Amino acid sequence: MTDTLPQADIQMIQRIIPHRYPFLLVDKVIDINGTETAVGIKNVTMNEPHFQGHFPGLPIMPGVTIVEAMAQTAAVMVGVTLEMADKEMKVYFMAIDKCKFRRKVVPGDVLRMELTTLRGKAGGKVWKFSGVASVDGEMAAEAEFTAMMDLS
Repeated sequence: MTDTLPQADIQMIQRIIPHRYPFLLVDKVIDINGTETAVGIKNVTMNEPHFQGHFPGLPIMPGVTIVEAMAQTAAVMVGVTLEMADKEMKVYFMAIDKCKFRRKVVPGDVLRMELTTLRGKAGGKVWKFSGVASVDGEMAAEAEFTAMMDLS
């Protein structure tokens, strides 16, 4: 018998975080290791509204949306582990640190977001995460961020 790691499909993601189109930026979370680590996937498509203006003729995913996608992945990790589905969890950015962008993310890319919890625990409100977003094994962005999670 093999152990399977918890995952979150789009239906579970929508039961945990309140984001919806056009600002739901994670399609699935394929690996959740408690509140320690998670891997999220975002399929980048030309249909996304930010590509109309960023930039016409040269569509590039805005860096802030890449960081937001990492944050949403972190929120799903915590929500799945702490069984927060259907409980109206709210998450608010408090800080973004050490943020760097390394390559363009364009329509057709599959953005892989690897998240690690630096600080946080069940019952705690303030969490800190480290994230790396990559495409085809090449780093696209990295950041540390702090969020307040209202788990009530």
